[in-house]
Amino acid sequence: MKLTATHISTIRRMKCIRILLLVLCVLVIGATATAQKQSQTESRFATLDGARIHYQNYGQGREALVLIHGWTCSIEYWRDVIPDLSKRSRVIAIDLPGHGQSDKPQVAYTMDLFARAVDAVMRDAGVKRAVLVGHSMGTPVARQFYRKYPQKTLAIVIVDGALRPFGDKNLMDGLMAGLRGPNYKEAGGQMLAGMAGPNLAPEAKERIQASYLNTPQYVIISAMEGMVDESIWGPDKINVPVLAILAKSPFWPADTEQFDRSIAPQLDYQVWEGVGHFLMMERPKEFDAAVIAFLDKNKLLKK
Repeated sequence: MKLTATHISTIRRMKCIRILLLVLCVLVIGATATAQKQSQTESRFATLDGARIHYQNYGQGREALVLIHGWTCSIEYWRDVIPDLSKRSRVIAIDLPGHGQSDKPQVAYTMDLFARAVDAVMRDAGVKRAVLVGHSMGTPVARQFYRKYPQKTLAIVIVDGALRPFGDKNLMDGLMAGLRGPNYKEAGGQMLAGMAGPNLAPEAKERIQASYLNTPQYVIISAMEGMVDESIWGPDKINVPVLAILAKSPFWPADTEQFDRSIAPQLDYQVWEGVGHFLMMERPKEFDAAVIAFLDKNKLLKK
């Protein structure tokens, strides 16, 4: 059949329509994927004692991996580990009261307050039970949460944190004196810089310093006082699975593993060489693999 000018014009129009439909499909699929991603990475606020507690939510489910940062830190410290962890399970990262984007009222920043803040976030997020991942000060926070809400605690991951006091009284008194003085920014900044590992990226170091400088002095002092409170360091047991990942350091006494096992009988204990205090920022992929292996071993947070 001989194609007329009308036939050719019709064919061309049909091709254009097909191309237009294909472009529209691509745009719709892209918009849907973006909407799904946004729905899975939400920035939210819970409320505790009239103050807002900021947190980020990744995914859905009644159980979650809850990330608890350390002293003068924030959600930003978990930035590099969240993508892989959130593929495995629901993840919630919290700015503790006085830190990050959470409110900073003039109150006592105790481990008990922080534990109640974690509970407030979990209730706001609809999470019934969690695996708590506590970095540094986040470890006594997770332990205090377990004391108050054992039925909500599936397991605990210790990230270069302690189950007994961080130092003797003389050491802590000297540290506190520097933090109470007018040069507290320099004192704390130098201390944190000294904890950095050999492979910590410059950007991560800047993140650490910015977070410290964003924390008011009264929060810095009060949270440190909360950590040296003798009442939080009792010998009571942690009767859920525990993973401890510590940086190899002379800071840790020789009997640390033995002591930790006396508190946490179901302990998986790891010591990493060549890293500093912020080990999850230095080796995020290795950290994610260790946490996921722990979850798999204990059949936790199955999707």
